[in-house]
Amino acid sequence: MSCPLCVCFFKCLTLSLSELVDARCVVLMAAADSLYLGFDFSTQQLKVVAIDGNLQVVHQNNVQFDAELPEFRTQGGVHIHADGLTVTSPVLMWVKALDLLLDKLKSAGLDFSRVKALSGCGQQHGSVYWRRGAAETLQELNPQHSLHHLLQSSFSVSDCPVWMDSSSGQQCQYLQSAAGGALRLAEVTGSRAYERFTGNQIAKLQMTQPDQYDNTERISLVSSFAASLFLGDYAAIDYSDGSGMNLLDIRSRNWSEVCLEATAPHLDKLLGPPLPTTSVLGPLSPYFVHRYGFSELCKVVAFTGDNPASLAGMRLQQGDIAVSLGTSDTVFLWIQQPHPALEGHVFCNPVDWQAYMALLCFKNGSLTRERIRNECAGGLWEVFSAALRETPLGNNGNIGFYFDAMEITPTAMGVYRFDPQNNKVPSLSPQAEVRALVEGQFLSKRLHAERLGYSIIPGTRVFATGGASSNPEILQVLSDVFNAPVYTIDLSNSACLGSAYIAVQGLVAESEVSFFDTIKPATKPQQVATPHPSAQEIYDPMVKRYAQLEERVLQESRPLSHSHQSVQPKQPRAS
Repeated sequence: MSCPLCVCFFKCLTLSLSELVDARCVVLMAAADSLYLGFDFSTQQLKVVAIDGNLQVVHQNNVQFDAELPEFRTQGGVHIHADGLTVTSPVLMWVKALDLLLDKLKSAGLDFSRVKALSGCGQQHGSVYWRRGAAETLQELNPQHSLHHLLQSSFSVSDCPVWMDSSSGQQCQYLQSAAGGALRLAEVTGSRAYERFTGNQIAKLQMTQPDQYDNTERISLVSSFAASLFLGDYAAIDYSDGSGMNLLDIRSRNWSEVCLEATAPHLDKLLGPPLPTTSVLGPLSPYFVHRYGFSELCKVVAFTGDNPASLAGMRLQQGDIAVSLGTSDTVFLWIQQPHPALEGHVFCNPVDWQAYMALLCFKNGSLTRERIRNECAGGLWEVFSAALRETPLGNNGNIGFYFDAMEITPTAMGVYRFDPQNNKVPSLSPQAEVRALVEGQFLSKRLHAERLGYSIIPGTRVFATGGASSNPEILQVLSDVFNAPVYTIDLSNSACLGSAYIAVQGLVAESEVSFFDTIKPATKPQQVATPHPSAQEIYDPMVKRYAQLEERVLQESRPLSHSHQSVQPKQPRAS
């Protein structure tokens, strides 16, 4: 009897390109017994999602670092050092977590032989330092022993700097000076110098721990380190996660020589050449084939950062924008032409290497909304929502800025209210205050997104996630301000899910099948809000007015800003 996959394949040989795309989806559907794994090496846990050939989630699992690996004595997955600035994580904790997670999958009955490809992601900006001789160890792993046992002596730095570290201020200043200033550095690498970014962390290590640096054979990001474990060799850094290092030229997609020279000696050799995110790195290491029963044909697709993986998991397309409404609000953008600025970040796009993604983080999110709810709506979301329904679009010209904590985008602090004549006022009516807060938050997101190259075009979709995305009235304001329909989507473990999608895409990327054709079988998002017909005429001029008032706020808050240390937190995933 003929194999149905073979029949589909030979039929494909006679089809046009458009027909071939649909036929590939048929082949994928026919291979529903195939599995694809997506891993997420995040700050507090290691997670995995398994999807089948129909892109449906069939298994999820995780390892909590603090609770399940207490011997590493982490809090929140990290070690905060005495200076309060240095924050690290033990690299062997991540290795042991993988041992434990794979054992959990085996106990759960996951059939590893069905896994056709795997990919993953890691917390952005963390770095791992492989000791000289580690490559040989990786290539000769003995399946009779755990990875943790085999790799105990493979790292020149045992506690690795992660995104929470803010101890490289001196190195940031030097890099920006060498690059020709903060804006010039942002134009080249997508971001001004940030203390958590990997290049500045490498520079600090080379300066303060030269022996460890000299004993390093390869430097990985958390993502490429994790891929190296599965590959049994050093894995390349992908374009997208590499964009978060202050080292990669985001247009040429090669390391910037100016930035390399300003960071550390021989750095290009220690990093290796970067690759597109959907690249197949090679077959899975024989270690996993013999220890867990994976297929010898299983492929390892490049790992990326957690934020890029979330963009893939949310299935954003050109012109789309994702808004995560959580403790911090985060904006993800798909953009074609980058316009880097002193705020926000531009990364290479993980699913289309010719495009870009932008990311903005706003510190004053849900906690500020809760404060205004308590003060102006009696602590009730129902009253808060009613205020949004009963006040007009544009709030009769009232605009507010609510920066309870030192804001990231823009760098400012304090509460500022303006009447229709742009006069500062001490207060607004409770209902106007609620709308001023919500409109102001979304006006800020639109303004700063546009400064990074985003523009509203016909067909633009806004994806909302996070706690506040369950509030229809808040989503209606979001739809109105952006003059675009709002969709919600189930984003549980979005970074894992995006990594699994990337694993699937890696197997077909060379055949020029697009990422979006690959993920057609996935569950579709649900539209939950449509912009009011008058939204554009109200909010287009209001965004311009908001920008002018923001300049006033920045001038007035500058003395206050300088009196507080501005800590740049990790851009949280929209999940």
